[in-house]
Amino acid sequence: MYRNTKAHSPQACLVFNRLLTFINAAYVKWGTRVQDIFTYTKVLALIVIIITGIVKLCQGNTQNFDGFFEGSSRDPGGIALALYSALFSYSGWDTLNFVTEEIKNPERNLPLAVAVSMPIVTVIYILTNVAYYAVLDMSSILASDAVAVTFADHTLGVMSWTIPIAVALSCYGGLNASIIAASRLFFVGSREGHLPDALSMIHLHRFTPVPALLFNCAMALIYLAVEDVFQLINYYSFSYWFFVGLSIAGQIYLRLKEPDRPRPLKLSLVYPVIFCLCTVFLVAVPLYSDTLNSLIGIAIALSGVPVYFLGIHLPESKRPPFITKLLRSITRFTQFTCFCVLTEMDLTE
Repeated sequence: MYRNTKAHSPQACLVFNRLLTFINAAYVKWGTRVQDIFTYTKVLALIVIIITGIVKLCQGNTQNFDGFFEGSSRDPGGIALALYSALFSYSGWDTLNFVTEEIKNPERNLPLAVAVSMPIVTVIYILTNVAYYAVLDMSSILASDAVAVTFADHTLGVMSWTIPIAVALSCYGGLNASIIAASRLFFVGSREGHLPDALSMIHLHRFTPVPALLFNCAMALIYLAVEDVFQLINYYSFSYWFFVGLSIAGQIYLRLKEPDRPRPLKLSLVYPVIFCLCTVFLVAVPLYSDTLNSLIGIAIALSGVPVYFLGIHLPESKRPPFITKLLRSITRFTQFTCFCVLTEMDLTE
């Protein structure tokens, strides 16, 4: 819905990042209700755009589709970097996995949700782009900071003000989804012993991962220092697809070494092999064609290695004393300020 190369209002990002963090820390249902509202608003706005585009096509406005792919690049590096931004828009399938523990009957509902939502999202996004080109030419789209807003200005008349609101809510919906998912990632990572214990705590009465939410909020504020959102996506996507590829490779390894291991969802090995090859393309090609940004992405990922080694991997007897004291102080401070306790897995479920 938008094409925004720079954060025009970092103050708004700061405010809404903190506000949505507070909402998710207050009650889990508040976060999910807000997500529902944002999602319904976004889909409704996209349906309006699609219907408007179909009307324009029926009126014969097809001139913008002439020579549609003229001047397109076939450079593999450019294709890979373009896929970073495109796949970022479809990353909901992965985000859903982070909240598996909060889904009822995940063995059934998780794959069902992905199988139903992905075709719907794909069709909506494709039709939305067709609608854009039914009204706007290539130069107008490239020059626009928010394509949906430019589209509305050309077609919706006095009601064009509704689309900027929908675009804003769409952005905040994506932010809210990231907050929900990333906080669970930190929470479970800590509980499994990969991050400091403080991040695996939940509020004593509200049962929300408050420390993980606050940590995620702090990290988001740091990333706001990068003004170009597409540059930030490139930093993030290189490491993201690298680790996704490792995860899929691990699945292939387990399928070969432990074929009798219980599997909630059974699929042919062809799918993970194809997926793994795609991740190799998304990692190897940008490393060659966009080396600097790829190396920055690697550096960001590797920055956690010293923290893990000193704070998690080394036994307390071998750690520098100030590290142990610091971690204990952080845990104690988190417990008192966030009114949180450590969690344990419920093995009876």
